[in-house]
Amino acid sequence: MRPDDLSRRTLLTAGGALAASLAMPSILRAQSREIVIGGPAGAAKYFNEAVFPAIRASLGVTILYEGSNSLTNLQKMQADRGAPKFSVVIMDDPVMIKAADEGLIVPITAKGSPNLDRLVASAVHRDGMWANYQRPWAGIAFNSKTPAPASWTDLWAPASKGRVIVPSIQNTEGFWTLLVAAHLETGKPFAEAQYAIDAGFKKLKSLVPSLLNVYTNAPQAMNLLEQGEASMIGGQFSAYTLTRKAEGAPVDLAIPKEGGFAMPSGIAKVKGGPAPELADAVIDAFLGPAVQQILVEKAVVAPTNTATPRPAGFPDPATLFAPDWAFVARERGKWAERWTTELM
Repeated sequence: MRPDDLSRRTLLTAGGALAASLAMPSILRAQSREIVIGGPAGAAKYFNEAVFPAIRASLGVTILYEGSNSLTNLQKMQADRGAPKFSVVIMDDPVMIKAADEGLIVPITAKGSPNLDRLVASAVHRDGMWANYQRPWAGIAFNSKTPAPASWTDLWAPASKGRVIVPSIQNTEGFWTLLVAAHLETGKPFAEAQYAIDAGFKKLKSLVPSLLNVYTNAPQAMNLLEQGEASMIGGQFSAYTLTRKAEGAPVDLAIPKEGGFAMPSGIAKVKGGPAPELADAVIDAFLGPAVQQILVEKAVVAPTNTATPRPAGFPDPATLFAPDWAFVARERGKWAERWTTELM
C-alpha cells in the first residue's frame, strides 16, 4: 500500500486496533480531554490527517499540535519550565539528550505506556527517558525532473551552482551536510570524520556558490524543490520527501554511494505537563503497532515496535550511519555560531 492509499477503512481499523489494545482507565475520563504536543513542523500534515484521528477515535482526546523544529521546542520547554504547556514532546535524539540533562522530561514507564516493552531495545534511551517511535532515514532529496544524485559531491558540482538547499545546523538534519563535508575533506569514514569539524567547515565554505538557500523550515524548502527552483536538498529525510513523492510531487530521495544516515525520532513525557496520565496513553499509542503502521504508510519511516513489520524496499538500518549524538548535542551550539559567522 502506498502512503497516499491510506483509506478511511484503514483509519477505522487502526482506531479499532487501538481501542482493542488500550483500555481507557477511569482516571483518563476525569482528566482534560485535550493535550498539547510539540513536534516537528514537517510531520504536521500526516499527524493531523492520519495519526491524531486514529488516537482520537481510541482515546477520545483532542490533540493540539505545535509544529516547529526540535531546538525551538526545547526553548519553549525551557521558557515554560514552571508551568509547562506541552504534555508530550516529539524531538530528535540530540535535543532529547539536552532536555533530559536539564530535567525537562521524565521517564516513560511500562506501567503507563505498556508498548515501551515491545520496542526494539535500541529504541529506548536512558531507562525510558525517551523512546523512538519511528526511524526515518536521510539522503539527498532531489527534483525528479533532474538526474538522481549519485554522490554527495554532486552538491558541489558546477552544474549545481545556485540550485542547492541545505538545512541550517539549528535543524538536526543540518549535521548531515557538515558530516559529509568533513568526510569529503579528510577522506576519513563517517565514524572518524564526525569529529573533524574544522575540516567540515573548511569544505562547507566551498559549497556557498552552490547554495540557493539555507532553511530552518523544511516545508518551505520542499516547496522550492517541488517548484524546480532548487534541484537538491542535502541531508533530507524520508519522512519529508517520500511522503510528498507519494502525493504526486516531483521529488525523490537518493542514498548516495558514500552512504545515508539514520535519524531516530523520539517521543517523551514533559515533566510537570498537564494531564500526565493522558500523556502516558498518547505516548503508548505512538509506540503501539496500530499508529506505527500508519506512520510506515503515511510517513515512510521504519517502525520500532517489534509487532510492526518493516516493508520491502526500506533500507536496512544496519547500512545507515548513526552518529555520536551526545557529541552533537554537546557541540552544536558552537557550530551554530560558526555557521552564522563563517558561512552566512
